[in-house]
Amino acid sequence: MDRLILDHVLDHEASQPDRIYLTQPTGGGQVVDYTWGQVLGEARRMAAHLQSLGLPKGKDGARVAILSKNCAHFIMAELAIWLGGYTTVAIFPTETAETVRYVLEHSEASLLFVGKLDSWPAQQPGVPKGLPCIAFPLAPAEARGAFEGWEAITARTAPLAGRPTRGADELAMLIYTSGSTGQPKGVMNPFGAFSRAAATIAADVRERIGGHNEHRMISYLPLAHSFERSWVEGASLVDGRGRLFFAETLQSFVEDVKRARPTLFISVPRLWLKFQQGVFAKMPPAKLDRLLGIPILGRIVARKVLAGLGLDAVVSAGSGSAPLPAELIRWYRRLGLKLVEGYGMTEDNSLSHSSRIDIEGAAEPGWVGVPMKGVQVKLSPEGEVLIKSPGQFSGYYKQPELTAASFTEDGFFRTGDLGERRPNGLLRITGRAKELFKTAKGKYVAPAPIENLLLAHPMVESCMVSGVGQPSAYALVVPAEDLRPRLAADSAESELRGRFEAEMAALLERVNAQLADYEQLGMLVVAREPWTIEAGTLTPTMKIKRARIEAAVAAQVEGWYVRGQRVLWA
Repeated sequence: MDRLILDHVLDHEASQPDRIYLTQPTGGGQVVDYTWGQVLGEARRMAAHLQSLGLPKGKDGARVAILSKNCAHFIMAELAIWLGGYTTVAIFPTETAETVRYVLEHSEASLLFVGKLDSWPAQQPGVPKGLPCIAFPLAPAEARGAFEGWEAITARTAPLAGRPTRGADELAMLIYTSGSTGQPKGVMNPFGAFSRAAATIAADVRERIGGHNEHRMISYLPLAHSFERSWVEGASLVDGRGRLFFAETLQSFVEDVKRARPTLFISVPRLWLKFQQGVFAKMPPAKLDRLLGIPILGRIVARKVLAGLGLDAVVSAGSGSAPLPAELIRWYRRLGLKLVEGYGMTEDNSLSHSSRIDIEGAAEPGWVGVPMKGVQVKLSPEGEVLIKSPGQFSGYYKQPELTAASFTEDGFFRTGDLGERRPNGLLRITGRAKELFKTAKGKYVAPAPIENLLLAHPMVESCMVSGVGQPSAYALVVPAEDLRPRLAADSAESELRGRFEAEMAALLERVNAQLADYEQLGMLVVAREPWTIEAGTLTPTMKIKRARIEAAVAAQVEGWYVRGQRVLWA
């Protein structure tokens, strides 16, 4: 059997106890560094405490939940859970009380770690009465006042001794999907699958960054999500040579990135787009484009732009979780950032496809790369992407019928994504089967490729294409963040409003020119409010919740078509 994740971790503890692994900001520009020896020392003490509670261990061991933003103690707690013989249930730190309660009750969690959070008072009602809770050092004051703290427990508890082991078929974690299409599902990931995924990703990362003995990453995408869990936490636990930094606040994020000076940086499409729009807010796109075209000066400008984002030391950059517009990839590559797109799912521990700039034909913008080591891929007759991965999950918790329906007879997972492949294995995702809709013209429209064309415009932050049963599809767009306050304050006759509407009309024509007649957009509708996680219109990984947005505008749609305008305001 392959070496499991704890084998790697315990080897690092023994061979390099004094090497710094985690760097945690604590406020006011101060940070605390944790070595491998310190991380495992804390985890061993907490593991011993968990065992003292008499929780069942092993294959049918207790589920222990973590509700926290990314921080050093999240990883320490996960290691403690694993060392103690239990299964982790991580909850997105932005979830509502309703979802927090659903996950805790559905997973039958025996204990909850409460960590760094922005909305704990609103979330606390979701915690079932009587559920034991432990507060991280960076937990909100209300939680630290109500529950026993991590420091007090570890100060009085002797560390768990020896070299604890787990079976490959024991459950390492339950990952509850972010729920873009409904109630979250509990994805069961055993130690064998997660360990294989983490080891394969760690080797892939090491190849990308070349001979760097120590690489640096900043962990800020939710650790409750598979992408961050596998590519950042899992890979770093296997590799042992990387240093992991955390962000303090949203407001300090750029400074946090500059502190880390990451050599590997991964993000999601919405954030890559926001980074670009932040650059454009300081320098108009046309001016930047002109400067980048000037020899020597262009390289200096590009370097300054990346330094301003804290990304000037990045050797490899990646995007996942949702489609990334090809034009956005080209823009970053023009700056000198080697940005590539990948593809994976919670159900394969994000071990699926990855673009590789160092391999000819394996990093074309608009395509998500080639299969990673050990991954098998094929397309169904209907064009659905089918995958068999070494990181494959063992099923959906308490949903055996859904588990059975999710696999083909020969063991391939039905991803629900539609795609096309080239002979070298390069994959392009052309849409999501469940997102296809029919207009009154009777043909199916795939919204994602159209949305990517719209998102290439610097004035557009988010968009959604819909139009079920309507004469034509429509696009709902959210203006870029720096434009929204000015557009809201301006009158309908203002110069800015007129310029924005003219840009949107031109964008509509350009996009329609690239589409088949049945796909073409009848109108572009400007949303007056942004879509946010808090409003329930974005998932915790910033993917749009189509059903929620469509329901919110349903009463207006007929009126939009009656008005007959090409660009209008919701």
